[in-house]
Amino acid sequence: MTAGKLYQKLQQQQQVLQSMCSLKGSLLTLAILTLISFTYLSFNSLHSSPPPSISASSVSLLPATETTTKTVVVDVGDGENDEISDLYHSPRVFKLNYEEMEQNFKIYIYPDGDPNTFYQTPRKLTGKYASEGYFFQNIRESRFRTLDPDQAHLFFIPISCHKMRGKGTSYENMTVIVENYVESLIAKYPYWNRTLGADHFFVTCHDVGVRATEGVPFLIKNAIRVVCSPSYDVGFIPHKDVALPQVLQPFALPAGGNDVENRTTLGFWAGHRNSRIRVILARVWENDTELDISSNRINRATGHLVYQKRFYGTKFCICPGGSQVNSARIADSIHYGCVPGTEAFPVEFTPNKK
Repeated sequence: MTAGKLYQKLQQQQQVLQSMCSLKGSLLTLAILTLISFTYLSFNSLHSSPPPSISASSVSLLPATETTTKTVVVDVGDGENDEISDLYHSPRVFKLNYEEMEQNFKIYIYPDGDPNTFYQTPRKLTGKYASEGYFFQNIRESRFRTLDPDQAHLFFIPISCHKMRGKGTSYENMTVIVENYVESLIAKYPYWNRTLGADHFFVTCHDVGVRATEGVPFLIKNAIRVVCSPSYDVGFIPHKDVALPQVLQPFALPAGGNDVENRTTLGFWAGHRNSRIRVILARVWENDTELDISSNRINRATGHLVYQKRFYGTKFCICPGGSQVNSARIADSIHYGCVPGTEAFPVEFTPNKK
C-alpha cells in the first residue's frame, strides 16, 4: 500500500472517529450493541441444532421472543459489497439481520443497586473512563431498551467498578459487591439460568473493572464483557467479548490533516517503562534518529500541550502495551493524523463503520 493510499485510508478512519467522538446521539452505543447482539447470536448458534433450509429473504437470527412475530424482508441485491466483504463473514446475512435488529432488538436493564455504589450518569463526562459513562447514558436512553424483561433478547448488568473505586472501595470489596449483586439477580430473576448468563452483558472500562470482576469467574466466563483496551492478557475472550472504543473528550487540539510532507518523524512514543515491551522498545529505539522516543512522560513544564503537538509531526504513533490502558493513545493517534502502531498481545478493535 502506497503512502498516499495509507493516509487516504487514515483520513477515512479519522472522519469516522470524529463522528463517533461527538457522542451526541447513540451511534457508539448502536455499534457496540450490534457487536454484542451478534456475539450472542454466534455463541447461541454453537449450542443449537442446524436450522431448516430457508430463503435468504426470510433469514432471522434474533432469538425468538413473544413479541418477535414478524419476519423482516430486506432487498440485499445480487452481489456483495467488496469494501465490506473482508469485514463480515457474510455481508448478505449481516445486512438482513442488522435491519431486523434495528426493528426488533430489545435489551432489559436490571434495576440499579445501591446508588452509592452503582452507576449514575454525572452531569459532565470527562477523563479516561468517559467511554463507560457515555455507554451507560446512551443505553438508558436507547430505543432498544425495554422495561419488560420477557421481551428482551439481552440483559444489561449495570455495575460500575470505577464509581466504587472513586469512593475508596478496595478491589477485594468491589469483587464481593459485584458477586453479591449478580447472585441477587440470579436468585430474583429467571433469565440468567436460562442461558447460564450467555445473554447477559456488562461494561467495564479497563483496569479497575477488569481487576474487580476477574474475581467473579462465573460472570466473566459466561457473560459478554464490553471492555476498553481488550487484550488477551486481561482474559479477553475474542469470540464472546466486545471492544469498546476509548476516547478522551474533548480532544486537546484540532484533528491533524493528511499532510504527509509535514510529518518528518517516522515514529513517536512517550511514556513510562512499565511493561517488558516498553523497556525493550526504549532500549532498542531511543537512540534512533528517525524516531522520537521518550521513555518518560513529557513534563508539562516544557510547554503547553507539548505531548499532543508531537503527534502532528510524525507518520506513525507507537502504542505499546503497558500496565495501564493504551487504547486512548490509539484514538489520539487517529485523531491527530498519524498511523497507530500497536505493540503488545493481540488487541481487539471495533470494526470500522463507514
